[in-house]
Amino acid sequence: MLDRFKLGVLLQWLILSLLSPAYEASSLGLTVHVVPLDDNGGKTVRAHFSVITPSPCPDLSAVCAAGEDCQAHLTSLPFSYTKPSPAWCVRQWQKTVPSNYNAVLNLGSNTEFYVSINADPKVRANNGKLNRPAFVALPPPLRASVNCPVNFHVSAKDLDGDKVQCRFARADKGECRDCTPHSFMKLDEGSCTLTFTGKAAAGQYFIYLMAEDLIPSPPTRQILNSSPLSSVPVHLSLTVEESSSSCSSNPWPLDGTQEKDSVQYVLPFQEVKLNANYKSDLESVSEIAVVGPPDLYRVGFASLGPLAGMTMGWIRSANNLTQLLPVCFVANTNSFQSELRCVWLYQRELRTLPDGTELRCNQTEMSLLLPVTSLSNINLAELQLNSPTCPVTYNNTHLIAHIPLSGCGTKAVHSGSELVYTNTLKSVHHTMISRQPSLIVPLACRIPGVQVKGPQYNISMPTERQTFGEFRVWIEFYLPGDGPLAEFTSTPKFRSDFLPLPRARREAGVVNSISINNAKSRLQLGEKVKQLDLLVMSNCSIERAEMIVTNCKESETEDFAVSRPILQNGCMMSNNTLEIVTEKKNAKIYRLDVSTMAVTGTTMYVECKLNLCITTKPSDSCPNLCNIVRSSSVLVNSVFTGTYTVRSGPVSLLVDDYLGQTVTTTEKPITSITEAPKSNVTLPTEPTVPKPTTTPGSTPQISSITSTTTKVTSSTTTSQAPEVATSRTTGVILLTISIFLQMNILQ
Repeated sequence: MLDRFKLGVLLQWLILSLLSPAYEASSLGLTVHVVPLDDNGGKTVRAHFSVITPSPCPDLSAVCAAGEDCQAHLTSLPFSYTKPSPAWCVRQWQKTVPSNYNAVLNLGSNTEFYVSINADPKVRANNGKLNRPAFVALPPPLRASVNCPVNFHVSAKDLDGDKVQCRFARADKGECRDCTPHSFMKLDEGSCTLTFTGKAAAGQYFIYLMAEDLIPSPPTRQILNSSPLSSVPVHLSLTVEESSSSCSSNPWPLDGTQEKDSVQYVLPFQEVKLNANYKSDLESVSEIAVVGPPDLYRVGFASLGPLAGMTMGWIRSANNLTQLLPVCFVANTNSFQSELRCVWLYQRELRTLPDGTELRCNQTEMSLLLPVTSLSNINLAELQLNSPTCPVTYNNTHLIAHIPLSGCGTKAVHSGSELVYTNTLKSVHHTMISRQPSLIVPLACRIPGVQVKGPQYNISMPTERQTFGEFRVWIEFYLPGDGPLAEFTSTPKFRSDFLPLPRARREAGVVNSISINNAKSRLQLGEKVKQLDLLVMSNCSIERAEMIVTNCKESETEDFAVSRPILQNGCMMSNNTLEIVTEKKNAKIYRLDVSTMAVTGTTMYVECKLNLCITTKPSDSCPNLCNIVRSSSVLVNSVFTGTYTVRSGPVSLLVDDYLGQTVTTTEKPITSITEAPKSNVTLPTEPTVPKPTTTPGSTPQISSITSTTTKVTSSTTTSQAPEVATSRTTGVILLTISIFLQMNILQ
């Protein structure tokens, strides 16, 4: 009997395993960027792997065997995030493999995936060069809700200008294993757009695609059955979650967020910055998940009520990465995910410099000497440096420029341990549309790390304590006209920008009338109070520090098992609450109309969440969360603490506790409990900035959005040139001059 029972349990387990939508050994996403190698006619390719794996993140010790042409990308800035759970991370490496490649690869003990590449060498008729397969961006793991249809655009580019299409991988072609397409996933092959119909049970699913490049045909000619030039794999994962609200509650991007599928051209040692800013009304954004090239830094993640933002940056140093580098990002809340956005970094190819070109570096400037005979068809009068105020001179034989390290738009960036000062000589056409060739000459002076001493190049961000000092927050309750802020509550002025103006005027009049009728001389012992003033306070001594209260709620029980919102995302949630205007930046006052609140007993509990904010420019102001436009500027140039939670003890609603023998206690808070922020108070949860751009003698020009747990830029260490430049200081005109017609080759 027992054996029969065990057999039944085993059969049930096997059936559930076979029917499960997810396989533990699958990766959560994969792309391979394939670069044909010219030295053997394209019979081998350089395969650049990007794989998303479940946490704990596996090491890369097994991907490169001894003697292989292989490189694992080890970085101090791993891409590691929490949604969907369990957490996940990205692993990247590159390896020389045959142009036709099929293999089962393993990362650690819990991630196995099958890879199929078809990139047989094909010489293109239009330029006589080897065909280059399409590049496909790897997004973070996708999320959706049951019964909520959503589209996912797979971003792809092709350096040859070919048309890129996507199709489901086929097991009969040896492109995948266990890869039957799901009935609830539709694919528009021409646009590489996946559609989730919503008709799937909660669970995790895997989608296997092949991206192909085809020679584009003119609109007037349709070529039937044209064969693709190459096929590369794309693996995606979709986590379907139970729907807890409407399908339209996803975070949405604010103005200033990078446009999807846009291209940013990057010169050597140039720093590129990308902004991602979101608004989410129902749930706060917990993370902005990113997948991008190695050493893409992410700094300044801030989530404040409905707002969230982060800045990403990448510095092009010497690398052997692909020419096209995608960066994909989404905003995750506990239940929702924003639309997917991918942007592309294009490492511009440049030509070899002519003989006689010379760049010299000394301790204060770099000097450029460039033969003008190499600049045919270039208008020398249109050439300028990063700053147009610095002169560029020329004669019949040479162009000459003296470029200070602390001016003329010279920037300082960090490439590994080196400090690099950069500027650019470029053509600036005086007409909007020009068919004249343009010149771009990147310039750089590289100072080895051994000469850049100690903290001068190891830039760190100040902690919250360094920025805001020692402080605490608490809440207090008083009758109108009592307490330390009685000057504001006795004759209150109510804030109107949280409510439509007519409603605010009407409610302000009612509250004023009630306040007058409930003067202390008319209060009766044994009755419940009609109004209370809730004071949220801080003793932060920084003059420009301003309090932002994001949420408050009340409950009749200490555990807040059942609660009602007072304030949500900075907005009043009912007619029984109004904010009193005060000149105090470190305090907020809310008048509660207790007579209309749904409190049945004689006590209640209140909990509020708040942040402190400092604007880095005195002319700016901290965001008003209840009056937000689509612009992302509400988070720009502001510094925030972590989110603090402050909770009251039992708040009496009886007049007796505020009059008679207890009247003197109204000058003190009834009780308050302050909780430390849930995020790390000493360092940002995103990595600190290891490679910021600095200008000598000034503060680093890093992201305008700052972390919820750190940073004021005025106290950041700056990088300076050494006092004496030695012979090891290297002047570099970065590789090339590019003469080109102004046109975008990547559409």
